Amino acid sequence: MPIEAEAVSETPGMGISGRVRGQEVRLGSRQWCGIEDDVSNDDGDGAALEMWMAVAGRAPVRFRFADPLRDDAAAAIGSLRGAGFQVELLSGDREAAVAAAADAVGIDHWRSACLPAEKVERIEALRAEGRKVLMVGDGLNDAPALASGFASMSPTTAADVSQTAADLLFQGQRLGAVVVAIRVSRFADKLVKQNFGLAILYNVIAVPLAVFGLATPLVAAIAMSSSSLVVTLNALRLKAMRLG
Repeated sequence: MPIEAEAVSETPGMGISGRVRGQEVRLGSRQWCGIEDDVSNDDGDGAALEMWMAVAGRAPVRFRFADPLRDDAAAAIGSLRGAGFQVELLSGDREAAVAAAADAVGIDHWRSACLPAEKVERIEALRAEGRKVLMVGDGLNDAPALASGFASMSPTTAADVSQTAADLLFQGQRLGAVVVAIRVSRFADKLVKQNFGLAILYNVIAVPLAVFGLATPLVAAIAMSSSSLVVTLNALRLKAMRLG
């Protein structure tokens, strides 16, 4: 039969606690559960993702998890670095697990055991340096950082609060969607600037002609329609760009 917990509360980045049959129960990180951070508590696997449960008067229990990297994670990171981006990994997991993940995908800058507030602090520090930060995350504790970034992305499998905080959602399990989104946004920005330039050029040429009476109504109508057509066709180049 189900057991009801009382006085349940959550501490962001640490875990949850409550009382079951009068005893305090904690579920979360080893620090939250009062477990010393040494190899004797690792069951021979210090790089594993973990969660602990501590019940007053009983030995704590460790749960180990396997969280495989996305298939194209290394390729996506390589593409971002090749495009001139600095990639950082901010994780709430333990140092050994974060180091292993960072090494596998080619990330040089990483931080482990980050609380939600510490992720926000790092993003704000980068913004203070004049950086424009794209935050990508899917966890419950990523929501504050997603809201702090210049732009943010989450997969549709992310926690609801992370999806709400993100500016853009992408489907599927592949991180290549992040690379595609950046390429599309850059190309769209380029086209917008081109269209502004074309519009300015049109007005620089056409307005003086109209002022001096050198443009007949027919010529003006053709020129106006032609300029609109050129701008529209230029914008449609976005649809034709290669994403692969």
